[in-house]
Amino acid sequence: MRRLILALALLTSGVAVAADSSTFQLRNADDLVVACSVPQDHALYANATGFCHGLLVGAYSYYNATVSAENRFICTPTPVPTRAKVMNEFVAWAKSRPQYMNDPPLDALFRYLAETYPCRK
Repeated sequence: MRRLILALALLTSGVAVAADSSTFQLRNADDLVVACSVPQDHALYANATGFCHGLLVGAYSYYNATVSAENRFICTPTPVPTRAKVMNEFVAWAKSRPQYMNDPPLDALFRYLAETYPCRK
């Protein structure tokens, strides 16, 4: 698991996306929560939501592609939750756990996923 999180952290450590004249940069979990919770009436809502969805899908897709079935610690239910549901629940989860807000963003994301969608052993 540490190798996976390290690989994901390296992949996203310099992640930034231009949004009009502003830039989203993820330095910690708090930055991810901010990007994933931009209000709908904000000028950057579409950019922030797209950025957040892309990061969530990309990180989970990488996990699925690199972790063998017997080593998985995240198992999504059927039907698979929507991106919006995962994003909103991650934001709520993170806000209720301020001790993780300075962690790398993907550490917090995978902590949430493992806690919310654990595999049955």
